[in-house]
Amino acid sequence: MKRFPYFVVLVVSLVPAALRADDLDELQEQTIKAAVRKIAPCVVQIETQGGTELVSAGPRLPGAPPGIRLGAGPTTGLIVHADGYVISSAFNFANKPQSILVAVPGHKERYVAEIIANDQTRMLTLLRLIGVHGKLPLPVAVPKSEIRIGQTALAVGRTLAGPDRPMPSVSVGIISALNRIWGKAIQTDAKVSPTNYGGPLIDLYGRVLGVLVPASPRAEGETAGFEWYDSGIGFAIPLEDINRVLPKMLKGAAKEVVTLKRGLLGITLQQKQGQDEYSTPVIIATVSPASAAEKRGLKPGDIIKQIDGKPINNQAQLRQVLGPKYEGETIALTIQRGKEEIKATVQLEGAVASYPQPFLGILPMRDDPEPGVEVRYVYPNSPADKAGIRAGDRIMKIGHEVPPAPLRLQPIAGRDQMMDLLDAAVPGLELAFEVKRGENQKTETLKIKLVEMPDVVPSKTQLPEKSSVKKALTKPKGVGPQPPGAPNKEAKKENDKKAETGFLKRTTAAADHTYWIYVPENYDPNIAHAVLVWLHPPGKNKEKDFDNFWQSWQFPCEDYHIILVCPKAESERGSWTQSEAEFVQEAVRAVSDSYTVDRRRIIAHGMDQGGEMAFALGFRSRGLFRGVATTGAALASNPRDKVANQPLSFFLIVGDKDPLRDVVKETKTKLIERKYPVIYREIKDLGRQYIDGRLGIDTLEELARWIDSLDRL
Repeated sequence: MKRFPYFVVLVVSLVPAALRADDLDELQEQTIKAAVRKIAPCVVQIETQGGTELVSAGPRLPGAPPGIRLGAGPTTGLIVHADGYVISSAFNFANKPQSILVAVPGHKERYVAEIIANDQTRMLTLLRLIGVHGKLPLPVAVPKSEIRIGQTALAVGRTLAGPDRPMPSVSVGIISALNRIWGKAIQTDAKVSPTNYGGPLIDLYGRVLGVLVPASPRAEGETAGFEWYDSGIGFAIPLEDINRVLPKMLKGAAKEVVTLKRGLLGITLQQKQGQDEYSTPVIIATVSPASAAEKRGLKPGDIIKQIDGKPINNQAQLRQVLGPKYEGETIALTIQRGKEEIKATVQLEGAVASYPQPFLGILPMRDDPEPGVEVRYVYPNSPADKAGIRAGDRIMKIGHEVPPAPLRLQPIAGRDQMMDLLDAAVPGLELAFEVKRGENQKTETLKIKLVEMPDVVPSKTQLPEKSSVKKALTKPKGVGPQPPGAPNKEAKKENDKKAETGFLKRTTAAADHTYWIYVPENYDPNIAHAVLVWLHPPGKNKEKDFDNFWQSWQFPCEDYHIILVCPKAESERGSWTQSEAEFVQEAVRAVSDSYTVDRRRIIAHGMDQGGEMAFALGFRSRGLFRGVATTGAALASNPRDKVANQPLSFFLIVGDKDPLRDVVKETKTKLIERKYPVIYREIKDLGRQYIDGRLGIDTLEELARWIDSLDRL
């Protein structure tokens, strides 16, 4: 069905009824052409040279896809300042080009350009054209207050330039949603692709609604949102918002690039079983050290009620209000602390400086409904060991002395709360722990200084056989969150029914994707199980491949309470695409709803290109995945910054004869530089093979022990 501009409808109402449909088509065409002619002088062609053509890493197995292709052809930009400044999508420069050439309509020679500013939160890059003489034309921005859902929108790009190509390309659609990507973007169904990323989305008057980018509601980075390409969903950053921060970006230079970052409070929020972000209240769980929230005195348990006078009733509203904010911007907070209402002005900050993962030196007993945390295992020579903590002791309270205030100890409801508190700490911080001794039930208060997380995995002889008190489905005593294995939705209420075990085939709710699961025969719903998501290498997506995989993991799954999830890539070559990330996460959630799952031990595991997919999932979905384990795989780009309250650990495996060995070692170095905990194992005489224990390789069993110890404290 054809769409007609709103003023075309008005014109039609004034013309004779005998007007033919062909005349209406011609009128619509003339309107679109007039709008494109108006914006055309402001739309430039950008071509990059050099740099990385593909976002990928190292050699691949035969049949594997080349990755995301970047810089392979011209893209688009929009003039935003008359003295030669052009805004474009950061996606167009993810290949780190050696040179950038810009063709401006009406100018014979192309200009050399340099990057002077980046907007990380909106995925934009500002270029300065060198040698511009005279004033360049500027577009007119549509005020956000005038943008309406349903109005016609034109996505404009300039892939072809030259005197014989004066007009840019155009795709017609509508505005389908506003304030998307947590308040930062306009959504359109006009075709958006790498050819017009960086180009304008315009209205029928030729005014600019926004600049087209591949944005994503769940991920950040130069390529985030690329998976939406050709899906019928496109995003544009309102030009009004770009103009608001343009003065800051114009202060940049090639040698001192300005970077605009997302404004952060520095908190994590309490999560409740069975509730999503649209129904969960905004209760602070932890406050990061040196964050904006800590500097203004926010505390765990505070409830955020308003921001800048807008009511905040759930976590989604909080993200919607904070999403558009930049580092350095100020917000007015209203919080509820007990019966007291407190108002505070907070200056948002960027990401808190990355610290190594803090380490006390214990493994907790799982599935424990009693208050406090029972110690299952103490790492030798750890701070806990040196302080005299022993297996069987129970940590009841934690406190941090901040002179001149007296020491106050906070009761610990269970493992998750203790993990949240320690995740927000830093190595070198001294904490006080109230410990109830296991042998005599006497209580002591110990002061212990945290250290950096070591790269050790407990040996098979060190790990105690008992890891759970087998009470995952028991409601905890007193007030506090349920343990991670607490029942999910209605599935856990039917505990009397015996859960299916063995190797099982599953499909997604829409029946558009297939995956297999392996549930060990000794599955006990009163024990919270880890989940290992196997992301197969290219070409290994047949049922027989998954059958062979679970058999290699059968005994570790039984010994360490692990459930396997084996999604199938749907392409003919069995290679992964970014768009399948949602399906993989859906499979994990379905398993979590049907079985008792420890949400602190969900791991993405893959080989070759499947390993790259595991890295992508780990960084993109930190709220779901807590570990990434790869075999013969390297990072496709630099790792994202570490987030204090979303711990992510890595286990990297490579054969010494694998052609990827050097890039995997480089991946290890990059992750350690970002302060991530990393276990690295190089297997002697191993090429591009999996670590199958049936081949005499004991690394698989060590990987299982690493999974078992991911909730270390």
